[in-house]
Amino acid sequence: MPAVGGIPTGPGKEYPGNLTPYVIVTCVVAAMGGLIFGYDIGISGGVTSMDPFLLKFFPKVYRSKHDDSSTNQYCQYNSQTLTMFTSSLYLAALLSSLVASTVTRKFGRKPSMLLGGLLFFAGALLNGFAQAVWMLIVGRILLGFGIGFANQSVPLYLSETAPYKYRGALNIGFQLSITVGILVANVLNYFFSKIHGGWGWRLSLGGAIVPAIILTVGSLFLPDTPNSLIERGNMEDAREKLKRIRGLENVDEEFNDLVMASELSKQVEHPWRNLLQRKYRPHMAVATLIPFFQQFTGINVIMFYAPVLFNTIGFGDDASLMSSVITGLVNVIATLVSIYGVDKWGRRFLFLEGGGQMLICQIIVAACIGAKFGINGNPGELPNWYAIVVVLFICIYVAAFAWSWGPLGWLVPSEVFPLEIRSAAQSINVSVNMVFTFLVAQIFLNMLCHLKFGLFLFFAFFVVVMTIYIYYFLPETKNIPIEEMNQVWRSHWFWAKFMTEEFSNGNVEMLKGGQALKNV
Repeated sequence: MPAVGGIPTGPGKEYPGNLTPYVIVTCVVAAMGGLIFGYDIGISGGVTSMDPFLLKFFPKVYRSKHDDSSTNQYCQYNSQTLTMFTSSLYLAALLSSLVASTVTRKFGRKPSMLLGGLLFFAGALLNGFAQAVWMLIVGRILLGFGIGFANQSVPLYLSETAPYKYRGALNIGFQLSITVGILVANVLNYFFSKIHGGWGWRLSLGGAIVPAIILTVGSLFLPDTPNSLIERGNMEDAREKLKRIRGLENVDEEFNDLVMASELSKQVEHPWRNLLQRKYRPHMAVATLIPFFQQFTGINVIMFYAPVLFNTIGFGDDASLMSSVITGLVNVIATLVSIYGVDKWGRRFLFLEGGGQMLICQIIVAACIGAKFGINGNPGELPNWYAIVVVLFICIYVAAFAWSWGPLGWLVPSEVFPLEIRSAAQSINVSVNMVFTFLVAQIFLNMLCHLKFGLFLFFAFFVVVMTIYIYYFLPETKNIPIEEMNQVWRSHWFWAKFMTEEFSNGNVEMLKGGQALKNV
C-alpha cells in the first residue's frame, strides 16, 4: 500500500513540451479572469465601511455604528440587507456556473470567458450609478453571473493549455490575479474613501469595469484549447494549436491521447447523471469537499469584511482600510511563493503546511480578541501593540491560505477530472464554492454578533478536519499529465476500490475498437 494519501513514484507517461513565450502570454491573459473575482471580494468589504455609502443605502447600520459608542462592537454591522448586498453575488454565480458548463462544453472555453466579462461589465456600471438598494443588488447579481462563467472556464483553460510540468504554476496565475484584484481594490478603497463629497464609493464599485474590459478584450484574442477543439471535432486546428503551445512539431503521442479521451467522453451521453456513478466517486469527493473546505477556512470572512472586522476591533475607518491593504499585499506575495513551489514541493505539502499555520493563527487571534472584547464586546481603549499583534497574525494566516488552500482550491479540482465529465464536474466545483461562499457571507455578521471571538474557533475546527482529509484522502497530482490523472486514483490506498477495470483500461479498449484514431 502506498504512503497515506500519496501515489507510488514510478514511470508515468511524459509528453514533450516547452514553456514557450506563447503559452506564457496565453495563460497570463486567461488568468486575468481572476481579476474580476478578486476585485469584487476586495471592493465589497471596503465600501461597506464607508460612511457615505452606509448613510445612503443602509442608514440603520450607519446609526448603529455612530449613535452609541458603547454598543456591542460585535453586532454593529449586523444587517440582513447589508448582508444580502454582499452575498447576492455568490448566489448568482452559483446559478450561472450551471449554465456555464453547457456553454463551455459545447462552444469552448473562450465564449464562456467572453460572456463572463460582458456580464461583469454590465453589473459594474449598474453599481457605479446606483441610486437605490435594488440597483445595488441587481448589479451584484449581474457581477455574480459574470464570475460564475469566468470561474467555470478559466481554471479549465489554464489546466488544459499548460505543459503538465508547469501546470501548477501557470494555473495558480488565476489565484494570483484574484489576489492582485483584492489588493488593487483595497488600495482604491483607501484613496477613494478620502474624496470630499462622499461619492468615492461610486468609483470603487464602478471601477470593476476595468477588470471586466481586460477579461472581455483578452478573451477575444485567446486561442481555444486543443482539448476543447477536439471535443468539438476540429481535429486539424487542434493539432496545430497543440504544436504551437508545446513549441514542437511532433506532438502525436499527446494528440492521440487527447483524441482517445475525447472519444471516451462522447460515449457519455449524460455527463451530469454519470457524475453519480461509482467510478467517479473520487472525482466528486474533490469537486465537493475541496471548495467546501476552502470556504470554511474562514478566508472570505477576512477578505470580504477586513475593513469592517478591523473597524469592529477598534481601528478607525482609515486604519481599517490600510490594514486591508497590508493583508492584500501579503496575499499577493504569498501566492507568488505558491507559484514557485507548487510543482517543486507538491500540492499535499502546501495543503498540510498551510492548514497547520492557519490553525495556529486562528487560535491566537481568537485569544487576542477574546481577551480584550470579552463577551460583551466593549473593549475600552485599545493599545497600539494590540492592533499590531492582531494584524500580524491575520497576515500570517492570510499568507498560509494564499500559498495553500487559495490557489490549490482551484488548481486541484481543475486537473483531476477526466474529459468526459470535466465541464460538468467543474460546474459542481464552482457551484459548491459559491453555495458556501454565499452561506458564509450571509451568516457571518450574524455569527460575529452571536459567537463573538468564538467565530475564529469555529473556522479553526474546520481547518483541523480539512487537514486530516488532505493527509489521508488526497493523492499527489504533481507532474502527472492531465489525461493520465486516473493513475493517481488507481494507486491510492482508499480510492482504488472505486476505479473499475473498465474505467482503468478505458483507453486500451478504445484502441482495440479502433474508434479513436479513425477520426485523426
